[in-house]
Amino acid sequence: MLTKFETKSARVKGLSFHPKRPWILTSLHNGVIQLWDYRMCTLIDKFDEHDGPVRGIDFHKQQPLFVSGGDDYKIKVWNYKLRRCLFTLLGHLDYIRTTFFHHEYPWILSASDDQTIRVWNWQSRTCVCVLTGHNHYVMCAQFHPSEDLVVSASLDQTVRVWDISGLRKKNLSPGAVESDVRGITGVDLFGTTDAVVKHVLEGHDRGVNWAAFHPTMPLIVSGADDRQVKIWRMNESKAWEVDTCRGHYNNVSCAVFHPRQELILSNSEDKSIRVWDMSKRTGVQTFRRDHDRFWVLAAHPNLNLFAAGHDGGMIVFKLERERPAYAVHGNMLHYVKDRFLRQLDFNSSKDVAVMQLRSGSKFPVFNMSYNPAENAVLLCTRASNLENSTYDLYTIPKDADSQ
Repeated sequence: MLTKFETKSARVKGLSFHPKRPWILTSLHNGVIQLWDYRMCTLIDKFDEHDGPVRGIDFHKQQPLFVSGGDDYKIKVWNYKLRRCLFTLLGHLDYIRTTFFHHEYPWILSASDDQTIRVWNWQSRTCVCVLTGHNHYVMCAQFHPSEDLVVSASLDQTVRVWDISGLRKKNLSPGAVESDVRGITGVDLFGTTDAVVKHVLEGHDRGVNWAAFHPTMPLIVSGADDRQVKIWRMNESKAWEVDTCRGHYNNVSCAVFHPRQELILSNSEDKSIRVWDMSKRTGVQTFRRDHDRFWVLAAHPNLNLFAAGHDGGMIVFKLERERPAYAVHGNMLHYVKDRFLRQLDFNSSKDVAVMQLRSGSKFPVFNMSYNPAENAVLLCTRASNLENSTYDLYTIPKDADSQ
């Protein structure tokens, strides 16, 4: 893990990366929301209007807005340019666990300990739908990145997938007034519902703390108090458990898919972040803290950056260095790319693959040293625990060009 930025604060319960600027929002157990620039390592702003812990936080993708949800039962929509709360949405009857904007519609999704999930229209500032069915605290609810689906996780030990296409169709019908044909329940006079349960995923033995969709594949990841991270697959008619990642030894707080690699990240009250290989279901890396339980994870939408919130603040990190290992001698650059040792001649701009590296190590080459006398390179891979690091010595073949 490459730590890019670290903050010291009260316990961090929520995180959100800005899609374009080098900013991250953290919502704290002491009721404060902080806006950090993780590249400059500075606190830009703080927002202190919630009474009690703030758990839900999310940047809007296009507008200069963010939404927060707290233990004061309030959802607040803020404009960070105006540096103030624009309005407050009331209706939940218990702590609010997560709040998310929809990627396209003017909707906010909130999950609460009152056992409901609510969809709000932030333009009309009204609740447009209440999703009922869980029979314990709803710890997390998220929109699907491209389809009309919601996934929720609850302490009733289930993960639920909801179809909200009815809500979209109604919201797009011209001239319809939301409140005139039905009550707040989401059922109109003709019995059609805006949101229906599509799948109930049962498999965890304890309460489920987090569930998230894969960005492109029909997969869901969940983390629970049974210390397990589960992968689920779904199609139109059913959803089923694919596999379980075991290794955490306390409640799993959060689990997310890597946006671009076949990896899952999870963190836990066992004070660790773990990285799992999705195809092999094995742990690839583990990062530990001495005294801090982890509560939340966030993946940057387009950069290879992640953030994790713990008892004493948060960290922004990368899993691996993107710059390749390289060594320069004279006018020749040696570097590693896609399991090949390559040579670039600065004079002729000729770039050739010299030799294939043995693929025993699952870790990328971290650094390289070149010995001109022997025409050899020493490659070091660095594992997350330094005992597993390896050094490989390769002699570069004389007729490198001909290979």
